[in-house]
Amino acid sequence: MVIVFALVALLVLSVVVVGNWWMWRRLFRDTTRAPGLVRRVGVVVIAGGWALTIGGLVAERTGAPFWLQQVLAWPGFLWLALAMYLMLGVLAGELVRPLLRRWLERRARAGEAEAVPAPEPEPVPVAAAGPADPPPPSATDTPTDSATDSPADSTTPPGGPLATPTRRLFVSRVIAGTAAAAAVGTVGYGTYGVLRGPKVKRVTVPLAKLPRAAHGYRIAVVSDVHLGPVLGRGFTQKVVDTINGTQPDLIAVVGDLVDGSVKDLGPAAAPLAGLRARHGAYFVTGNHEYFSGAEQWIEEVRRLGLRPLENARTELPHFDLAGVNDVAGESEGQGPDFAKALGDRDRARACVLLAHQPVQIHDAVDHGVDLQLSGHTHGGQLWPGNLVAGLANPTLAGLERYGDTQLYVSRGAGAWGPPTRVGAESDITVIELASRQA
Repeated sequence: MVIVFALVALLVLSVVVVGNWWMWRRLFRDTTRAPGLVRRVGVVVIAGGWALTIGGLVAERTGAPFWLQQVLAWPGFLWLALAMYLMLGVLAGELVRPLLRRWLERRARAGEAEAVPAPEPEPVPVAAAGPADPPPPSATDTPTDSATDSPADSTTPPGGPLATPTRRLFVSRVIAGTAAAAAVGTVGYGTYGVLRGPKVKRVTVPLAKLPRAAHGYRIAVVSDVHLGPVLGRGFTQKVVDTINGTQPDLIAVVGDLVDGSVKDLGPAAAPLAGLRARHGAYFVTGNHEYFSGAEQWIEEVRRLGLRPLENARTELPHFDLAGVNDVAGESEGQGPDFAKALGDRDRARACVLLAHQPVQIHDAVDHGVDLQLSGHTHGGQLWPGNLVAGLANPTLAGLERYGDTQLYVSRGAGAWGPPTRVGAESDITVIELASRQA
């Protein structure tokens, strides 16, 4: 197993190194005439960017001083997103490059053809000259020098009008500039989308067992806030204000609230004390809580007024609300226990389950849950990451049915790693329960 892991790691490392070398070649070497400052700057940018990324990840995981995590996280994580889209841009450029060069070559040849003058029409010989015929040329007339009409005198320089700079250099600069502009624009817009705060999404979910009195009950679902060295107190306040603005009956925080210790992120989480809902706010752990000190965070959110559901259930007036720990807790003996949370409940009542990962849906089906609320996937966060996340999760985002159980997966409010989303807008979802008896 160790040998297989080492081989896979070596393969991945080789692909990353070759990919970055190719990116440097296309963006810096092929766009310059000779070695110089630009190529050296390219090496510094690419190597330095990855050094910051690795440094930010290591600092976060090892509990380095929080100020150091913040210094490394912003440039390092943004480079991670930028490098990905630069590589995609360079890859797309490989498809465009031969087409652009061929088009320029045809255009150059057409320009050369237009520059060649049409030949003078030759005089038509006449068999016999009559009285009306023009007089023959005299000996004093100067004959036309055909050499002066030679096309050679009107030709364009070899290589056509794009010979300086060469077509190859011109094409490389156009493609590199387009790839860089597209990558910067994509990452910039995706980062702005995260920092401005999540939008509200509203979804109606009918439940067969829900009594008429609970028709229209609103649950505000927020997941994957990922407070850390990038997203801090100001972002938490935006999330709280957005949730309170929906005037929910109940608030469900379904995991991955933080990326760091209570010591470092306690002030960032403090605005959660301002959450307001008629039946309160509830919390279940996500996998990142177990990287950040889950027990300490459970106590902290309880102190802030949220109620943790650790493999537990509470009976609300019209339905049961249950919560299970994330599967990552198994390594600490704190994994999900569906029997404890759901085993002895009255199945005639509707049940809503909070479970961080969508993969927990199969256990939910076995225990007769009516609706599971999850997060974890981020909707893929960075396209085309949605393709990978879709393979690893039964539902990537939105509402789907599994037998008699429905699963809703939120894209999440924040972001992990780069504070950037592309093709997966962040959200806070208001689930409105509907009774079929209404």
